[in-house]
Amino acid sequence: MPCERPTNMSPRPRKVSDDEVFQATHRAMSRLGPGELTLAAIAGEAGLTAGALVQRFGSKRGLLLALSDRYSGGAKEMFDQLRQAHRSPLAALRAYSDCISRLATSPAALARNLSYLQIDLTDPDFRKHLVKHARASRKQLRSIVDDAIAARELVGTTNARQLARTLEAVLGGSMMAWGYYAEGTAAQWMRQDLEAVLKPYVKAEGRRQKAEGRRQKAEGKACLVF
Repeated sequence: MPCERPTNMSPRPRKVSDDEVFQATHRAMSRLGPGELTLAAIAGEAGLTAGALVQRFGSKRGLLLALSDRYSGGAKEMFDQLRQAHRSPLAALRAYSDCISRLATSPAALARNLSYLQIDLTDPDFRKHLVKHARASRKQLRSIVDDAIAARELVGTTNARQLARTLEAVLGGSMMAWGYYAEGTAAQWMRQDLEAVLKPYVKAEGRRQKAEGRRQKAEGKACLVF
């Protein structure tokens, strides 16, 4: 007589979590542009089959939308980890610059990421996640600036709202400019522009913290930027 499965048994846990699939997708995206990216490539990174991904997400588009949704709300998590790794708010800000520079490990890598950004800008389903992430990142930049003012690393007359907006624009533009010239690394290039923007606002205490900012301690999830 066959045994009946108890009705109160929990479903078998997934061996590969959604977050692990998303991390695998990110790795595949770092190597492949939108036209080259396939479920098979993602499955290979994740240690799954393409069929398993279809069963879970429906399609490549479904997976990419789920990825976009997951990380659209990840700005606070990333900044929290940067703050934990760096006691100085300005050191955390410098580490943030290093984090996003990983989108441009080479001009070709930057071009691939821009091709995904093109989809985010033009496809309404992706764009809503892009906007959510951008606004959350701006809010966290403002919070870091506020913390730096409170810690007396920045002068008390600093307009936190305006500086956060300027930092957002400068870091994104600096990454693009590095792609044109490809002199040194994107991280070095972006740090130079970041320091130029901060210089008029930084107090002596903030300058003494600069050395800490060179030692990036936050890795992994803290530096996943989408």
